[in-house]
Amino acid sequence: MKPRNNGKPDVDDEQRKLAVLIDADNAQPSVIEGLLAEVAKYGVASVKRIYGDFTSTRATQWKNALLKFSINPVQQFAYTSGKNATDSSLIIDAMDLMYTGRFDGMCLVSSDSDFTRLAQRMREEGLTVYGFGERKTPDAFVQACDKFIYTEVLRAEVAPAAASKPVVAKPARSKKKTTARVTTTMEAAPPTAANAGSGPPAKPAVLPLPVDLLRRAIEEESDEQGWAHLGAVGAYLTKIRPDFDPRLYGHKKLSDLVKHHPRHFAIEERGGSGSRTIYVRALD
Repeated sequence: MKPRNNGKPDVDDEQRKLAVLIDADNAQPSVIEGLLAEVAKYGVASVKRIYGDFTSTRATQWKNALLKFSINPVQQFAYTSGKNATDSSLIIDAMDLMYTGRFDGMCLVSSDSDFTRLAQRMREEGLTVYGFGERKTPDAFVQACDKFIYTEVLRAEVAPAAASKPVVAKPARSKKKTTARVTTTMEAAPPTAANAGSGPPAKPAVLPLPVDLLRRAIEEESDEQGWAHLGAVGAYLTKIRPDFDPRLYGHKKLSDLVKHHPRHFAIEERGGSGSRTIYVRALD
């Protein structure tokens, strides 16, 4: 493998090479757009693979997503009922990719705790591990990752489909003149078994503010006056809670989260207009 400096690559975040490995049995195609957009924040997805039995009707919904986002499917037949061969195939490929030394990080997309040891092993080799899974993901897998993102947040961020336009039904031609036009609106139609769940997904419930956790992070990174650089606070939060995400608490950024709670935190912006730095202090 390539030598690394304390597990940190010598390249910018935008150029970091990442491998995205998706467990089709434990991921939904509805999150793939938001997921890949999230991956782009951490580096370049040089490899995108998805593992599953695509002869099964359960995996057919992935077809359009694979074509649209250029994801390479890895077929894994279910040779024995009750045995998950998909996990084994993904783990083998992940180890092979790790030993090439070409990657700076690995993105594991699954809510399955079976990948806990895989995440631990990759971190031991100096790779950064990003986990993606649903809120039901066992804590063991969450804590084994450097950063864990819940896919419910990504699903909520995907822009909803454009609202259906009113459909104007043209009246039948007749010899008599008509002055009224019949209009129907798709939005007014009551939900039925056929269209239920076809609209944009509901946003996940907003969690209560973790005041104690934020206070702890600020205290660890603060100076003698109690002020802490917000970036350092965010980095510390990720270290102790890989699944910490401001979006779980109703805000896109950590700065928006602390600004929204002036009762608990004070904000101070320092520097010129060109490069302003945000500092935060916990209030008594």
